[in-house]
Amino acid sequence: MKASDLTKSLKALVAQKVPTFLWGAPGIGKSSIVKQIANEKGLDFIDLRLALMDPTDLKGIPFYDKETHTALWAPPAFLPREGEGILFLDELNSAAPAVQSSAYQLILDRRIGEYELPDGWAIVAAGNREGDRGVTYRMPAPLANRFVHFELDVDVDDWREWAYKSGLDARIIAYISYKNEHLFSFDAKSEAKSFATPRSWEYVGNILQVGIEKNLLLETISGAIGRDIAVSFLSFIKVVERLPDIDAIIDGSASKQSEEIDVLYALSSGLVSKYLQNPSKESLENILAYTLDMKSEFAVMVVQDLQRSSVDMQHSANFKKWVKQFSYLLD
Repeated sequence: MKASDLTKSLKALVAQKVPTFLWGAPGIGKSSIVKQIANEKGLDFIDLRLALMDPTDLKGIPFYDKETHTALWAPPAFLPREGEGILFLDELNSAAPAVQSSAYQLILDRRIGEYELPDGWAIVAAGNREGDRGVTYRMPAPLANRFVHFELDVDVDDWREWAYKSGLDARIIAYISYKNEHLFSFDAKSEAKSFATPRSWEYVGNILQVGIEKNLLLETISGAIGRDIAVSFLSFIKVVERLPDIDAIIDGSASKQSEEIDVLYALSSGLVSKYLQNPSKESLENILAYTLDMKSEFAVMVVQDLQRSSVDMQHSANFKKWVKQFSYLLD
């Protein structure tokens, strides 16, 4: 299931406090989706990495109650006591079986030892698939049956929408638009330590921002996404030198068009990113006017990316011209 569809289903299940489990390859944004839902709903968010825990970390430590002459469990301070939120149990199937057993009661009965999960909290868990080269343990059938299970897929359009909203470097968005297959290159059979994922492309964006010397850039980016894709990406970003002046397009003073496909991918993403940084009615009109003379598939790409970023064009005079000119592509 792609991220946008998964988010809709997960929001509904969180509201009903139905335990859910997200499966997926490493680095594709499982935890980010859950945290985003918590932020949008104004919920508290607690992220527990169960693979790093011992059984007593979750269950607590026993102590002697001198009044009742019984042993009680002192629950850990990191578990919520009140309010509403999402308790996110990450790497659940990477935790040792004894830790999974401790989590079992919390998930099934919403309590563990002396502790009871407040009514306003939902439980969401996540983990890598068993074939993903990670350390995983088979989940007991009774525990698995307690969850509603989803498998998260990588979807380029969803990722592009996220990348624009997050302000990711426009050159990365342009490159992935040009080379969809390089968004996610994980191969469970490969021994490569570096491979491309949505998470590692975010690292590349950070690398580009810190101003690493050019002679070190290839090796540094290779450490995030692998050498072959790093070479291809660095070759692609040289295209920027051949781009028309984006600022001039946005202020309406440029009309020069390019016929080169790689340039057009970079230009399309560059226009959208630049507009989203400083949106205005005038700049939108200028961009739409410019797209009227672009190759049709790239004119559509620009407009669709703007619409996915919630840009309203219904009252634009140039958008009416655009629809009339490209309506045959939208049927």
